[in-house]
Amino acid sequence: MTPASAVLVRPLLCGYYGEHNIGDDALLQALLGALPAEAKPCITAADQQQVQQRFGVTTCDRRRLRSTLSALADCDGLILGGGSLLQDSTSWRSLLYYAALILTARLQRKPVILWAQGLGPLRRSRSRFLIGRLLPLVAAASWRDRQSAALAQQLAGASRAADPVGADPVWTLPPIHWRGRGGPIVLAWRSSSLLTEADWRVLLKALAELAERNDRSVLWLPLHDAQDAGLLQRLQEQGLLPDALATRSREIRLQRPEELMAQASAAGLVVAMRLHGLILAARAGAPVAALSYDPKVEAAAAMAGIPCSTLGALPDLDGLLEQWQSQVDQPADPHRIDQIRSEADRHGRFLRQHLPQL
Repeated sequence: MTPASAVLVRPLLCGYYGEHNIGDDALLQALLGALPAEAKPCITAADQQQVQQRFGVTTCDRRRLRSTLSALADCDGLILGGGSLLQDSTSWRSLLYYAALILTARLQRKPVILWAQGLGPLRRSRSRFLIGRLLPLVAAASWRDRQSAALAQQLAGASRAADPVGADPVWTLPPIHWRGRGGPIVLAWRSSSLLTEADWRVLLKALAELAERNDRSVLWLPLHDAQDAGLLQRLQEQGLLPDALATRSREIRLQRPEELMAQASAAGLVVAMRLHGLILAARAGAPVAALSYDPKVEAAAAMAGIPCSTLGALPDLDGLLEQWQSQVDQPADPHRIDQIRSEADRHGRFLRQHLPQL
């Protein structure tokens, strides 16, 4: 066992950071807050300057494996932090990238920690085989949902049987006070292949009628620059946006999780497709309704008692309107949200417990 004073003083934190995605920046913020004060981490980042300026850390280029491996050589451990990194829905190549990091760290006799990870989807048999061989090499792991923990145990057996499970660590970010009664409708929406043109027309007509009925403006907040920015304009150009909704709508570009929480705290309703849009809005105490493109969104909504409709199986116009109207100016249950925060803090306790033992 390495002396505690020498353990992971300089960990390499690997994740989807610096991609102009507020959700992943929120995950990084939560992870940095869970590290001991003496830690001097290096962060894998796409936009290195953004991450350096925002968090005051050193970085390496996450899009170049050689750069990341060079950084790993100068670090004393590897932490795969938050999100679903070990999956093959992005690509088989993406999974090989993280496999290379784990194997290199172990060849260098450096510990590997999986922190607040979601596991899967693993659609290829070779992916499941690879993960089954990698997981026993990991010194410690925590999972963000029970499905991931169960899959880890299925693939790796007893080596992963005792791993803790906690809610998404973004739930641990500091809350702010909701002051949004009578405020705008805020959207954290994204494009999705699950939405047909007919689906979009139902969503947008319901939104237009909700805004008209309650006399609210509508703010479109892109959480991911590459995927969400310009959605309002694209829908308008495609002739899907009702004129009455267009006159009430505008897009606001944000940079930080705190900015999204500030907008949510002044909202009469947040309708979130994005998982971390939902979580950050709930941490701001805002009224929230969810639209789920992924089971993780539906699970978070159920945990928080937030009404949720599933893309691909949307209710009709009246059903959507009724669901959303029931939430307008009805803030989130603070006691329920605090219970989730306590569960999410398991990841922080896990990290504080295991770092001195590695």
